[in-house]
Amino acid sequence: MSGRMLVATRKGLLTLARENGSWRVAATDFPGVPVTAALHDARDGALYAALKHGHFGSKLHRSDDQGRSWQEVAVPAFPADAASAPSLFQVWTLEAGAASQPGRLWAGAIPAGLFRSDDRGESWQLVQSLWDVPERAKWFGGGYDAAGIHTISPDPRDPNRVFVAISCGGVWETRDGGETWSLHGAGLIAAYLPPELAGSLGQQDPHRVARCAAAPDVMWMQHHNGMFRSTDAGLTWATIKPPGDDFGFAVAAHPKDPQTAWFAPAIKDELRIPRDGAFAVTRTGDGGKSFDVLRTGLPQRDAYDLVYRHGLAVDGTGTRLAMGSTTGALWVSDDSGEGWSLVNAHLPPIYAVQFA
Repeated sequence: MSGRMLVATRKGLLTLARENGSWRVAATDFPGVPVTAALHDARDGALYAALKHGHFGSKLHRSDDQGRSWQEVAVPAFPADAASAPSLFQVWTLEAGAASQPGRLWAGAIPAGLFRSDDRGESWQLVQSLWDVPERAKWFGGGYDAAGIHTISPDPRDPNRVFVAISCGGVWETRDGGETWSLHGAGLIAAYLPPELAGSLGQQDPHRVARCAAAPDVMWMQHHNGMFRSTDAGLTWATIKPPGDDFGFAVAAHPKDPQTAWFAPAIKDELRIPRDGAFAVTRTGDGGKSFDVLRTGLPQRDAYDLVYRHGLAVDGTGTRLAMGSTTGALWVSDDSGEGWSLVNAHLPPIYAVQFA
């Protein structure tokens, strides 16, 4: 199997290529600069990279020749007349629109603004309707000072339906292309709130949400307080419980099988490291009723690896996975996670991985 992978790191964007059964770093772009999000747009082959230049702010670049060259395009920005008129801290995620929407891109930011482009990133507009929901007054940061949008999931059946998840602001859906929004999430529990407010929908901390492409009503969530599954496109959620830890940040949904998903657990809250120094991935194949704990090829002593929200990816076949950690280790699996191969243990801290 051949392939290509985008790896967004704290020191640049790495493009990895698979040749003769092995993965290698084929290109490094923006060396030394944190790349907070990357996107391969399957509609036209374009690549996008969101950069965070510190004092110089965030930038966005696009490549139309498979990464051989890059051009700077517009970066999402809050309009001066937006409530509170914040400045952009970083672009946290990028997503392509539907095939019927050429040029449309979505960007989720910190602070928690949702932005839309209809010209391949040449210009951006804040989705004002979500920014102006009254619940925003109670949103707060989950790890960052401000709330942020890390998950944007257009419904493949209807481009006007878009689902977003916010840390810490719950899960929202529009069914009219962003004109109006509904707050969902019944069944989610936030143990960090006072007991009487634990079910408050607008203050939930979904760490990451993944949707099954073939069965779009099925979604999987890694939450600050456990793991959840929805079978009604995020309207309601049921708790699922693996053996051991149910804290983490990353989740990947099988693109064809709505019963299968992968998680990367850790000890929760202030520790955020693998239990007993033994790194593992958990996988369910029956909708969360049971789990396999997958360890083959992963370090089983003295491991301090944590997988960020976008650090676990599955390809379109559902059999190849990639996983990058905060310690700069990158693994791949060609057998649905049964066994893992170390690609490189010496990369910069990894923010996101994506097959391209």
